[in-house]
Amino acid sequence: MALTKSDIVEKVYNLGFSKKESVEIVEQLIEIIKKSLEDGEDVLISGFGKFCVKKKSERRGRNPATGEDLMLRQRQVVTFKCSGKLRDKINGALEE
Repeated sequence: MALTKSDIVEKVYNLGFSKKESVEIVEQLIEIIKKSLEDGEDVLISGFGKFCVKKKSERRGRNPATGEDLMLRQRQVVTFKCSGKLRDKINGALEE
């Protein structure tokens, strides 16, 4: 099961903030991250990972439904690379 935004709000609420404050905190954090990525900046969260905006150049592709060849336009994508600490925690959890 995935951790949802409402789950995060609930966890912030359990830290002692009001429900309204919890929603605002989570919404503002997400907006800060989105704005930074939109501006082409990387977002580094120590101990968690790094969100990066990568440029993909135009390339040839194929429509899987029709098999028709086409050109995919140049675009930007967001990638995530987890930190070593997070990777170790995840792998450590599997080994126990």
